[in-house]
Formats: sequence, C-alpha cells, structure tokens
Amino acid sequence: MAFFANVKSVLSGDTLVLTSTQNPTLERIFSLAFVSAPRLNKDGDEPFAFQSREVLRKLAISKKIKATVLYTVPGSGRDYGTAEFQDGTQLPDALVSAGAVKVREDAGKKEESEEVLDRLDKLRNLEAQAKNENKGIHSGTNNSIAVQNDLGGPEFMKEWKGKTVDGIVERVISGDRLLVRLLLTEKKHWQVMTLIAGIRTPSTERVNQSNGQTQPAEEYGNEARAFTEQRLLQREVQIKIVGASPQAQLVAAVIHPAGNIAEFLLKEGLARCNDFHSTMLGPDMAALRAAEKQAQEKHLRLHKHHVAKSTDSKDVEMTVTKIFGADTIYVRNKAGVEKRISLSSVRGPRAGEASEAPFRDEAKEFLRKKLIGKHVKITIDGSKPATEGFEARDVATVLQNGKNIGLQLVQEGYCTVIRHRKDDTDRASNYDELLAAQETAKEEKKGIWSGKAPKVKQFADMSESAQKARIQLSTLARQRKVPGVVDFCKSGSRFTILIPRENAKLTLVLAGVRAPRAGRGQEKGEPFGDEALELANKRCNQRDCEINVYDIDKVGGFIGDLFVNRESFAKLLVEEGLASVHEYSAEKSGNAAELLAAQKAAKEGRKGMWHDWDPSQEADEQVEAAPAESASAAEVTLDKKPTDYRDIVITNVDPAGKLKIQEVGKGTAALTTLMSEFKKFHSDSKNNVAVKENPKAGDFVAARFSADGEWYRARIRSNDRAAKVAEVVYIDYGNSEKQPWSKLRPLDQQFSTQRLKAQAVDAQLSFVQLPQSPDYLNDAINFIYEVTEGKQLVGSFDFVDTKENISYITIFDPKSKAADKVEESVNREIILNGHAMVPRKLKPWERSKVFEPILKSLKEAETQAKNDRLGMWEYGDLTED
Repeated sequence: MAFFANVKSVLSGDTLVLTSTQNPTLERIFSLAFVSAPRLNKDGDEPFAFQSREVLRKLAISKKIKATVLYTVPGSGRDYGTAEFQDGTQLPDALVSAGAVKVREDAGKKEESEEVLDRLDKLRNLEAQAKNENKGIHSGTNNSIAVQNDLGGPEFMKEWKGKTVDGIVERVISGDRLLVRLLLTEKKHWQVMTLIAGIRTPSTERVNQSNGQTQPAEEYGNEARAFTEQRLLQREVQIKIVGASPQAQLVAAVIHPAGNIAEFLLKEGLARCNDFHSTMLGPDMAALRAAEKQAQEKHLRLHKHHVAKSTDSKDVEMTVTKIFGADTIYVRNKAGVEKRISLSSVRGPRAGEASEAPFRDEAKEFLRKKLIGKHVKITIDGSKPATEGFEARDVATVLQNGKNIGLQLVQEGYCTVIRHRKDDTDRASNYDELLAAQETAKEEKKGIWSGKAPKVKQFADMSESAQKARIQLSTLARQRKVPGVVDFCKSGSRFTILIPRENAKLTLVLAGVRAPRAGRGQEKGEPFGDEALELANKRCNQRDCEINVYDIDKVGGFIGDLFVNRESFAKLLVEEGLASVHEYSAEKSGNAAELLAAQKAAKEGRKGMWHDWDPSQEADEQVEAAPAESASAAEVTLDKKPTDYRDIVITNVDPAGKLKIQEVGKGTAALTTLMSEFKKFHSDSKNNVAVKENPKAGDFVAARFSADGEWYRARIRSNDRAAKVAEVVYIDYGNSEKQPWSKLRPLDQQFSTQRLKAQAVDAQLSFVQLPQSPDYLNDAINFIYEVTEGKQLVGSFDFVDTKENISYITIFDPKSKAADKVEESVNREIILNGHAMVPRKLKPWERSKVFEPILKSLKEAETQAKNDRLGMWEYGDLTED
C-alpha cells in the first residue's frame, strides 16, 4: 500500500512522524524496513545515534514523500516500508549508502518476493561500499555525544550568557516553550527546556498528572503551539542566550532563518510581551513591543477586544506646586488649575515595607529638589479609577529639561517599577528602560537596594516655646541669608521653615507686614486671607529659601524676612495687595522704604485689600501725620551740603542694584601689597590645605575666583551640605559665586581682617530708585557697569547710615567738565536714560533743603526720559494712576 504524506519530525535514523497532506492534525509513525539505526535515549544516546538521526532529518524534514507500507507489526501497529522523495531519492537506500543505518541481519529471511529480495541485495551492496569507505557508523571512531538535560550550575550562564549558538528544536511544548538541543561542543550537547524570550503565549491542552484530568487549552493556545511547531520543529535555529527563569529554564531568543519567532507570534496576535524578560533582552525588547502594537491595532486574536489608549493627549507645560510623595506631585497649568498626578509605572518607598520605609523622606526630598517650582512637560499615559483606599488619579510621564523624572528616581533607587497586568496599557512609554534601570540600581546597591537604611533626619523645633526661641535668637540674628526650606505655609505671613544644616525647624513670621487670617475648616477667615495663603503656597511652599531673623514674638515665632529665589516674599505679598505694612515693625527691621513703596503701588493698582481704596482719604491722613513726620525729619535734616568727596572704584553691582565700592587710597594700596603676598603664599604647594570638614556660614576662607584663577579673601555666605558646595563672597570686591568645599582653603591669620579690613563697602546711589521689573532692572545694572567699569571715580558721600552700614553716594567721572556738578553725575545719567527714577517717597535726609537743587535737576532728567520714552518709560508713565 502506498500513500503520500508530509514529514513532520524524525525520531531516529530509521523512524519518521508523518502527517496527512489533507489534514495536518492526523499523524502516524512510519519506520523504514530492512534497516536499524542507533537509538536516541534520555538516559544516554547510543553511539552515532544523533549523527544517524541528523542524516535523515536533513533529508526529510518538512518534505513530501511517497511511503509504501510493506508490513505492519501487529502488537504496536507501526507500519514498516520504504519511501521516495519527489526528486527520486529512495529510503532507506540513501541512508545505507551514507553509513547512517545498518541493514538488519534477519532482513528477508522469510521473504519470497523477488522484488524485495533484489532490493535487499542492493542495500547490502550499498552497505558493503559504505564499510569500505569507512562512512558514518562504519568509521570505527568514537562518535558518542554526551547529552546533559539541564543547565547545571551558574557556571553555564557565566560562560554562555549573551552568546548565540546553534540549536535544533526537538519538541514544541507550547507556543513559547520548546525542548531545544544546544550544539555547544562537538562531544557534548545540552538538551534543555527553553522559554522564548520576551513573550508569553496562551497555555495548551494538557493532562494534570496528579488526577489524570485534562486541562483545556486557553483560547488560541493550541493555535500558537501549531504556529511554532510548523515553523520550528526539528529546524536548525540560532539560540541567543539571555538568561534563566526562576525554575532554571533557559530563556533565549530563537532565531529562525526568516527572523525572530517571537516577533511573528506577536504580529499574529498569538502572544503578548512578557515584561519579566525585558531586562534580559534590553534594547531588543523594543522590536517585540512594536510587533505587539501592530497586532493590537489590527485587533488580532488575543487583542480582539483591545481598546487603544487615547492618542489625543498632548505634551502640556505645567508648573510643579507640591511634592506629595516620591511618586506623586501636584501641578498647575497656565490657567491656574491644579491637579494631582502620579508618575507612570513607578512606586515610591512603601511605609509598610521595612526595607523601603526609611527612604521615604530622602526620596521625597530628592524629587523636591528636582521639581518644586519648575516648569515640566506632562504626558498623560492613563487614568486610574477610584478604588477602595485610593482616589482616582492620572498617571503621566514627567520631563524636566528633557530628562525623565521617573527614570531618575528608579536609577537612584528611590522608586520601584510597577509590574503591570498583561492588559494594562496605562504605563510609561519607556517601561522597558525603567525595568533596565531598576536592575542596574540593584546591582549598584543604590537607595532601597542598598540594604542599609539611611539616617533619619530629626528636626528640633526652635519655636517649641518662647524660651527655646530666645536661646536660638542670638545665633540666627548674627547670620544673614540663612538657607532653609519652606516646609509649610500656615498663613500668608507665617511659615514653618526647615534649617537642614542645623537639623532644626522654626516658625517664621514676616517682619513689617500683616496678612489677613485665612479660614480654617468651618471657621471663616478674614477677607483676602485665603488668597494670601494661596499665594504663599504657590510661591513658597516646599521651596528653597533664605531667611533673615531680627526678633521673636511672644509664642516663640521668629520675626524676619523670607527670600525665595532672592525675592522678598513680604514685598511680593504687599505688592499683590494681600498684606498691609506695619510701619513700626518695618522701620525696626529696616525694610520700611521697600514695603511702603510696594504698598503704594498696590493701592494705586487697586489690588487685593485695596480694591476700594480712596486716595482722598489717604491724603487727609497724610496731612494729619505731617507734623509728626516733620519732627522726625528735623532730627536728620542737613544744614549744608556735605563736601565728603572720595576717590572710589565700583567692584560689583548685585542683582538688586546695590553697589560694592573700594575707596582708593591707603586701603587699596595695602590691598595691593596684601594680594601680592597672598598670591605668593598660595603658589606654595605646602599651603595647599583644605578647609575643615564642615565649614560654617560666616567663616573666612581663601577662594580661587573661577574667572581668573587667582586666590582672594572670601567669606562663606551659605552652604549646600548635601552637595558640599559653599556660596562665597569675595570681601574685598563684593562679588560672589559657588565653590566646592574641596577647592576652599582656610584664611591664614596673616591675611585676616584684623590686618586689613574688608575693602568692599556697601553703597547705594543717592536720590535714585531702580526699576522693580526684572528686565528693566537688568538693563539698569548693565548701564551702571557700562559707565563705571574699569574707571576710577569720585564719590560724593551724601549720607552714611551707620546703623545699616550703607553709604549713599553721588558718583562723578573726574574726567568730565564739571566733576562736582549734579548735571554731570552718573546718578543723573542713569535717570536721564530711563534706567531709574527719582524716589516717590524720600528718606528724611533726602528731603533736606540743601538737596532741593539736586532733586530739581534729577526730576527734570526724569521728565526728559519720560518724554523720550526711554528705558522703563517706553510704554508711558509708570507712576500715573
């Protein structure tokens, strides 16, 4: 009996598994008559068994043959016979000729057919020829191959991970699970269970060994197995070894001559990406994600119910207003709408996990430093509905200056990557990158993976009681611009401030202002109290800040100034009409002029609490108060114009427009001598001594100025103890910059301020008020540099405030025609070019009659600048109602 069939697989050198050409699911085992081949066995192959099987596999696999059944063994029901390929090749003749099988000695003993006997004679002749030529099984060499059925120990991965080797797929268990023979060496093969890297297919039908029941296949499980089997069974493939599963099964990419089988399964919708293999595959995972996406878009098989993630979400620019935790932030859009979002696919340290909980504060602080107050780009990746214990929230990818914040948190070991459900599409677009970063953080033992809990910072409360605050007052009052963090906004003018370098916290009350009280719970606050608190939260909450402390209140609050981004928040609060000036307190703190000017602007702009301000009522109040003010002014009225002229140079103009000057004379001559000695001292290598481990604000040091590489005397203004960086002020010139502690040296006693006092003196231009707008202020500062830089000038010291140590001066260029006339002063030139104005509220000494001609000349210059629309007047008169 003859029939046509396809060769599905080869069991040994003399046995085939055939499938029907009409129905591939119908199979039968067919053995070749007259011959026998060495057997493949799990407990150990017979010599030449693999080589024999290989000869037949390469000849027959996936080909169509014509099989002729000569007889059937009754017990097993197996058919024996001969076969012929479409090209005329005969079996078993070709195998005997190649030395792959032996002719059985008992073959034909009971045979009577002349045709069969002739065939046997031919086979024996072919076998004799193969023996003569020492082919295959007749070679007489040791052709045994040892087979190992597991990976063994970790040495296997150390040697083979990352390498690509030859292999043969012996069995297909399911769409993603294969039995593969790895041809690693000539004398030894590994036959191991192999998981196709990067994918997971539905399970196939299988029998439960414990109870004998058949477990049905998952949907598309059998189809996935058939797909893989049709393309890979007993095919030669490339195996790229990427790792091992927890069950010690090989995980590898299986490369068919047409490509990676995983991609084909994914494109057909017969598999899903396996996140657990992502870190093993690295960049290769991207191609698998793309293949899966194609199937999802076409709704193929497993993805027939796929709902595509909305693609109408655009990148939105927002501002971070609050850090709720290491994985959750609040952001505000341009319209002022605030929302809470969680970072996609990452989770901050959990309070209930002993290994993670100690890192909660450190992780939150890391995120605060990165994001608070910063503009970020938000891409919404999905939305999580409200569940028990969790409110609804958006999940998003957050970029700051092009850098992915979620990725940075994972890289530093401050967040873990969420393992999503297989159908969860609300995940980060760089999910595989996050998984890889987590593995790297684990290897480098960063953050929560370090196994070592950080030291928890405990902040002592300085405002716990008035007595405790009084003890700390003298220490804080001696310092200026103490660095801190706004931890909480209690009202528009009352804050909790953390001082990290002191491990302390305090309550700060803004000096010189009174903000209305905000509402609490059901209790209603004062008008504009909630608005003041909202502005405080918006501008100050969780921000780095600097504070100046002047006094304490009755309950232990510290009274002082709060600077955020070098801007006085008290001034901002008053400018927005959300606080009023308390003149006595403001005068005591020294910021009265600034705050009163801000309050006047708020009144004229009818802002906040001044929305219904009546200027006529204000005028009446000023008339009533005039006598008292005159009396006060009489104490500082000057009877004659000062004639204190000194040669000066301007060494620095700070961002607020205040000057640092040097007086030319004995001081500068002594400074030249000192600097010569200073340079020589620091060029000696034996003086290369670093500052002490923890330098403090106020310490005098030697610092090398970054612009010219020279050493100068300096004082530490503030420290970033985490980064070990100090902001230093060069005391002889007034400029400042940040320097690492490692680049600072202690100031040797021979160069101390006892030998020569700091030569940079604080000064301010008399009768000049610089613009409040940052752009116009910057223009004004640039103009001052332009007309004064590199010049020796003459300063008329109009008034010296010994309390604040500020000299008010009028500056002249000695090379001008009238070097002592106000018409030729730098002060007037600044006003004339529209870079400043005459102050609307003059200080008592400025109102002295001796200065009336000067003020008249300066006001004329201001009027001319207004008429010419110069500088700050380009859009008209700023002072008009």
